[in-house]
Amino acid sequence: MSQEPVKLVGGTGSPYTQKMVALLRYRRIPYAITWGQPEMMCEAMGIETPKPSFMPTFFFQDGGDLTAHCDSTPIIRRLEAEHVGRSVLPEDPALAFIDYLIEDFADEWCTKYMFHYRWHFEADADNAGTKLPLSMDVSMQKEQFQQFKDIISQRQIDRLWVVGSNEVTAPIIDASYRRFLAAMESHLAEQPFMLGQRPGAGDFGLFGQLSQLVGFDPTSREIAHNVSPRTVGWVDKMPDGSGLMPEATDWVAVEDQPASLRGLLSEIGRVYTPAQLANAQAVMAQEKTWECEIDGAAWHQRTFPYQAKCLQWTRDQYGQLSTTDRTRVDALIAGTGIEPMLEGVA
Repeated sequence: MSQEPVKLVGGTGSPYTQKMVALLRYRRIPYAITWGQPEMMCEAMGIETPKPSFMPTFFFQDGGDLTAHCDSTPIIRRLEAEHVGRSVLPEDPALAFIDYLIEDFADEWCTKYMFHYRWHFEADADNAGTKLPLSMDVSMQKEQFQQFKDIISQRQIDRLWVVGSNEVTAPIIDASYRRFLAAMESHLAEQPFMLGQRPGAGDFGLFGQLSQLVGFDPTSREIAHNVSPRTVGWVDKMPDGSGLMPEATDWVAVEDQPASLRGLLSEIGRVYTPAQLANAQAVMAQEKTWECEIDGAAWHQRTFPYQAKCLQWTRDQYGQLSTTDRTRVDALIAGTGIEPMLEGVA
């Protein structure tokens, strides 16, 4: 087991940074984080910047060379291999698949909530434009601060269409966010984490986005307080789980999960399934944008090859299950709308 601190660079306003720092704390893995821009850190260290580059960026030794990595899902699996104990991945393959599905939904759909509420509304955009530069350097000079605020605000507002946020889709995003919070409210009334008495990777994925929705952005924070006070309390506790003492029996078997879990799974099927299928079709057809119906309304956005990979990885995870475990998963997701994402898996 490595005793050297895991090194990473990220930002307090980055949901994925919050996801990974909370995970490192829970797993009691020593870490050293620099609050800053990954591109500048990579340049200063003389190593290649990942493409695309995201927060957080981790630095690992690979064959004697220092390399940069920023995809949180495989980083979690690497940390599992290199640091023993306090795992965030259930040993039961069927449960592990559900955890994977929740993490993927958090990373690729819940981030739409985060990005939409942060930059769609003027007051929220002003809040984010003010706080993000200062989170990098609280002593930033006034002139530099204003310049940084203007640049980052305009860049992110201009990118809203990329994730599908616009006047037409705004009601869809808002309705999905409220249903998601209602599902969380019901589920947290049954158990403290998504799959039992201990957090999985999916919990940290959801926390990363909710750390911003509940703790950073005014409009989404007000909605969360109104719809799901349990989620607000959960977000307050998730940043540091180092004091938890997890046991193997803390995972609740797929067959014994409360009915409330289906609320969360049904939201995945309702909005994420059609988006993933339409995006994958667009990637195969080499189309730059895609459009489909989500929740009864037209959704149009840029095509993302990465999200097509996410769909394939989900199918790979499902395909690796034994016949027995696949049957167990199928029983849990039946009628949720997730099934079309997994069709055709041998």
